[in-house]
Amino acid sequence: MNKFFIQAGALLGALGVALGAFGAHALKDKLTASGRLDTFETAVKYQFYHALALVLVGFLAKEIISKNLAYSGYCLLGGTLIFSGSLYLICFTGIKTFGAIAPIGGTFMIAGWLLLFWAVMKN
Repeated sequence: MNKFFIQAGALLGALGVALGAFGAHALKDKLTASGRLDTFETAVKYQFYHALALVLVGFLAKEIISKNLAYSGYCLLGGTLIFSGSLYLICFTGIKTFGAIAPIGGTFMIAGWLLLFWAVMKN
């Protein structure tokens, strides 16, 4: 479990750097013209925060054996993919309907942080 979350966090971090650079250079004019630059930056920012959180969960898993910690990692990962993914889809497709999916990802991210709190508190 710990290795999986560290690897997932590392991949999300690397992808965040790549997407951030791509957005800042190749897509900046398009994102600015469509009014989606802030949306794109929010997606990248939350992806980075949760990439670091996943790495933290991976390292904590070496010390704490807890179902709540595992659930935390899965919620953080799934929430990030859903939340940031839906924002990226809005930016790349212009389809605003994907915005309805973002709160689901946000809910998973909140649950992940609360489960992390609970796992550490119980240990």
